[in-house]
Amino acid sequence: MVEVDDDPQLGLESEEDDDDELSDSELQDAFAKGLLKPGLNIPQYEPKKAINNVEGLKKCLSELKKNLPWAERLDLTNYPAADITGKVEARLEQTEGNEDINAEDDFQREMFFYRQAQATVLEALPKLKKLQILTKRPDDYFAEMAKSDQHMQKIRQKLIIKQTAMEKSERAKKLREQRKYGKKVQVEVIQKRQKQKKAMMTAVKKYQKGMTDKLDFLEGDQDQGKKGSTATKAHVNKKGPNAKRKYKDKRFGFGGKKKGSKWNTKDSHDDVSGFKTKVAHGKGGKKFGKGGKTNKRPGKDTRKKMKSRK
Repeated sequence: MVEVDDDPQLGLESEEDDDDELSDSELQDAFAKGLLKPGLNIPQYEPKKAINNVEGLKKCLSELKKNLPWAERLDLTNYPAADITGKVEARLEQTEGNEDINAEDDFQREMFFYRQAQATVLEALPKLKKLQILTKRPDDYFAEMAKSDQHMQKIRQKLIIKQTAMEKSERAKKLREQRKYGKKVQVEVIQKRQKQKKAMMTAVKKYQKGMTDKLDFLEGDQDQGKKGSTATKAHVNKKGPNAKRKYKDKRFGFGGKKKGSKWNTKDSHDDVSGFKTKVAHGKGGKKFGKGGKTNKRPGKDTRKKMKSRK
């Protein structure tokens, strides 16, 4: 015989589902009897009753309690110490052990615990001293380490490795900064040399053109680095141009209007003092006129004959 599992698609339901969920007819009967009310139906559970079994607790306490001396138990039950600060400030006006503490006030609650611990210490120290029990750690006391020596050695090695890595990083950072600074200095030196070279070339050109007759630029970078081209210009301007420069200025002009400067005027047209007859009529000797041409080029036939002779 083959067993068929419950399958909701086949329309078969288990008995557990029948127990958990009531059928429509049962729900209608319960509603007709007034057991159900329209709306959301929430099951109500009876509140748990707290059982305060005092006798049982005392019996358990008597079983656990042992008659040990107080030095082995070190238990104290006392009220908190007096709040001297509060009394001075007139904030608390209640008797000892009859304080109303607001449990919602965190500061007041923590102060209550603190004063209670303070009172316990004040009461316990004289008892311990009377029983000759030491309450301070001796100077030569060594507590047992929570970590083993091997573990601490590993931690020490890791710290050393970390410190070494940080030192390497710092050294690399300093080297990078030094390289940047060295590159900057190198660029500045190159620029300075180019500037000095340019100033020297300018001074050489001025000497070649006759604007100065001093050779100070050949002495090196002594005066050049201090004064530069400004000193050379001041020296030239102070002394003035030389004879060659003056002659060129006189011949070709220096500044002013150039266009039409060689045109005839009424005064130059009337002035015939510079007129020379020999020059005007070609009778100036070898240099001027037709008779002065000594380097006359031979004709074509003569040149051919000269080539054939060679």
